[in-house]
Amino acid sequence: MTLEPLARAARLRPGSRVVVVAPSGPVPPDRMERGLELLRGWGLDAVAAPHALGTHPELDHLAATDEHRAQDLQEAWCDPSVDAVLCARGGYGAHRMVDLLDWSALRAAGPKVFVGYSDITVLHEAFALRAGFSTLHGPMTATEVFLEDEATRHALRSTLFEPESVLNLGLGTAAALVPGTARGVTYGGCLSLLAADAGTPGARTSARGGLLVIEDVGEDPYRLDGYLTRLLRIGALDGISGVVCGSWEGCGPYGKVRAVLADLLGGLGVPVAEELGFGHGPTALTVPLGVPAVLNAPADGGRCTLTVHVPALL
Repeated sequence: MTLEPLARAARLRPGSRVVVVAPSGPVPPDRMERGLELLRGWGLDAVAAPHALGTHPELDHLAATDEHRAQDLQEAWCDPSVDAVLCARGGYGAHRMVDLLDWSALRAAGPKVFVGYSDITVLHEAFALRAGFSTLHGPMTATEVFLEDEATRHALRSTLFEPESVLNLGLGTAAALVPGTARGVTYGGCLSLLAADAGTPGARTSARGGLLVIEDVGEDPYRLDGYLTRLLRIGALDGISGVVCGSWEGCGPYGKVRAVLADLLGGLGVPVAEELGFGHGPTALTVPLGVPAVLNAPADGGRCTLTVHVPALL
């Protein structure tokens, strides 16, 4: 089955209510407050979820218990007064709570703005597959890139309030690893999380016609090789139309990372773009997932772009 566009949420406006959740790792209170203040400076009614500053009583790598993290997301999504659910940070933990969510209730509540990346990839995939909702692979409000990088904030703010102004995505670093033009529906996220998700209940079994969006952080080239090889071996990349790569921060010398990408993705026979400017790098552009788009990767060394056919939000 070919990937189809997913249901999009409504854009935000001044006064829109936003809840910041922590589905994964613990959040430093000062970073949470700085992020909330930035959102409030955009005219949003931004608040933290009840357990967003919690910690697990025994596992300090988790923000509160699995049940409480799931409860925060569930209640925010099903509250009709909430327009957007933004993640505070990634880390680890989304896999532990994703099956605790009532996906029938989330689906019935309809699409809302949902933003995050890294470990949040698990939830992007779940919203796409279990609810049919488009989401935003974008910066999290308590992370350094959101707090410190103006280009990152500008990209997210433009997407949230004026999505038609950011149809063409990509920094000047973007280039063709494998040249060509590809059309498809965007999906993906953090490569290691996509590999970990594969084969689990409710996971994606086909991505035919999809434009794969991938990035990662802190993974040696041989580990990236392993993740891609797993996805290839199980047929998870069969029929995709193209690949859009973001940052590979802390993954070793980029020449070695690039060699892995070229070796494993080059054989797919589809266009591949590199260094588009999203993910864990110094700038994190916002990339809509679940929308039709075209990847243009010129053979002449010109700038690569990912152009979405519709605004990320209605």
